[in-house]
Amino acid sequence: MPKPRHQDAVSGPPEHAPAERPCDFPGCGREGLHRAPRSRDHLTEYYWFCLEHVRLYNSGWDYCAGLSTEEIEALIRRDTTWQRPSWPLGSWHTREQAIRDRVYAGFMAGDAEADSAAGVHANGRSHPPTEEEKAIRTFGLSVHSSFEEIKSRYRELVKIHHPDTNGGDKAAEERLKTINQAYTTLKAWHGM
Repeated sequence: MPKPRHQDAVSGPPEHAPAERPCDFPGCGREGLHRAPRSRDHLTEYYWFCLEHVRLYNSGWDYCAGLSTEEIEALIRRDTTWQRPSWPLGSWHTREQAIRDRVYAGFMAGDAEADSAAGVHANGRSHPPTEEEKAIRTFGLSVHSSFEEIKSRYRELVKIHHPDTNGGDKAAEERLKTINQAYTTLKAWHGM
């Protein structure tokens, strides 16, 4: 007696052998062993074909049939990120730094000046501080300060942080370098 088609030699005959699935191609009587998606919109619903007809179906399958060039481009772009939204790299770091700058500026100036020193606009969105904003923050002044106020504050800071005044302290020397660089930036900003 011939061995049943679904009998496994190792495990013995199955208790309930699955029924053969016929090929979904019209007029074909063979078993449908190979699946093929029904459409682009229903990729988890399948036709079941024999080998000959699945090859025929696949040769005529065009996933992008009926789509415009723009729609195809959009599909490709979504596939490059595994169809998940993407965000700019480093956006959290930028936002965190803006928050830290705002808090620091709040200690150095009044609330209204803190927002402008930290680069927060009226609409609440922040931008990275410019070199001039960093320099004015170094001096602890408002962005609306005149050059005379900047010059006066520069002289005060030089007297406080000069290495000779601080016994050759390296930290004071580094702070003085930062102050000098900020002063050079602000001089250029005011056209001096």
